[in-house]
Amino acid sequence: MRGVTPKPGPIERGGVARSFDMHARTYDKLVGANPGYHEHLRLTTKRMGLPDRGAGLRLLDVGCGTGASTAALLDAAPDAEITAVDASHEMLAQATRKTWPRTVRFVHGNAENLAMSGIVGPFDGILAAYLLRNLVHRDAALRQFHRLLRPGAPLAIHEYSVRDSLRSRLVWTTVCWGVIIPMARVRAGSTDLYRYLWRSALQFDGITALGKRLTSAGFEDIRVQTVPGWQQHIVHTFLGRRPADPMAAEPGAAEEAADPEAPTPAEGIDLTDPSTDRPPRPRPAPDPPLPTPRPEEGRVGFVHRMYPITPPPRG
Repeated sequence: MRGVTPKPGPIERGGVARSFDMHARTYDKLVGANPGYHEHLRLTTKRMGLPDRGAGLRLLDVGCGTGASTAALLDAAPDAEITAVDASHEMLAQATRKTWPRTVRFVHGNAENLAMSGIVGPFDGILAAYLLRNLVHRDAALRQFHRLLRPGAPLAIHEYSVRDSLRSRLVWTTVCWGVIIPMARVRAGSTDLYRYLWRSALQFDGITALGKRLTSAGFEDIRVQTVPGWQQHIVHTFLGRRPADPMAAEPGAAEEAADPEAPTPAEGIDLTDPSTDRPPRPRPAPDPPLPTPRPEEGRVGFVHRMYPITPPPRG
C-alpha cells in the first residue's frame, strides 16, 4: 500500500490557496461525485443546534470554498445572516456565481487573520469545514474563533480525522489511490491537490488530539460524531462552544481517548475532561431519530440539535 509516511509535496511548499485557485473550476464536479459529501455538511450544520431557522443570528463560514458549506449552513439556518470567507480568489469566484439570498455575503480573507478582512464578532455560530488541517497556526486560529463567538455559541469543525484508527487510514488510502486521485487525473488534468488531500488527512490530528486543541483554546462541551457511508470514522463533526460564563473558560484536557472504531452514540462522544468528583451535567434530550437507513450505509446515531442556544439580547 502506498505512502506509509507521506512526504510534503508542491502544495505544502507553494501554498494551499494557490492550488485551490488552479482547481476551482473542476472542484464542484469532483466533490459532487463523492457520495454523501453535501449530506454530511448538512448533517454537521444541523448538529450545531441553531434555533428558530437562524432568525436574528450572525453566522460565520470559514473556509467556504465554492460555497458547499455555506449552502449547508443556509439549509440549517435560512433566516440567519451568513458571512462566508475563503483565501482562494477562484474558489470564491465559483461560489459567487451561484444564487444566494441577500443575507449571504462572501469575503476574501485569511482564516488565520480574519480581522484584516474586516471580519469582527460576535457571531452566534462558526462553521469550519475541511479547513483546520490546511492551516499553519491551528491553535491560534481556534483561539481566534473562540474570541469571535458570542458566549454560549457553538463552533463546528467538519474534518477528516483518521490518525487514531488503522482501519480508517487503510480505507482512506485505498479510496484515495483507487478512486479520487485517478478521477482527478481524468477530470482535472492534475492530481497535486488530491494527493495533498490524502497526505493532509493522514497527518492531521486524531480525535483525541483535536479534542485537546479545542479544550486548550477555551471551548467546552466538546463532542465528536462521525458520518454515515464509506466515510464513517473518516469524516467527523467536532462540536464545542464558547462558555456562557467567561469564568468557565479555564483550559482543560480531554484525557480519555475516544475509541475511533466504536459506534457513535446519539449524544456524541464527550471529549471534555470528565470529573469523578461531581455528577455530569444533564444533556438536552435528542430529537427523534432519523429514518432507518439501508444496511449498507452503516449509519450510526445522530443528534440534530446538539446545543440548543438562546442568544442573549442584543445591544
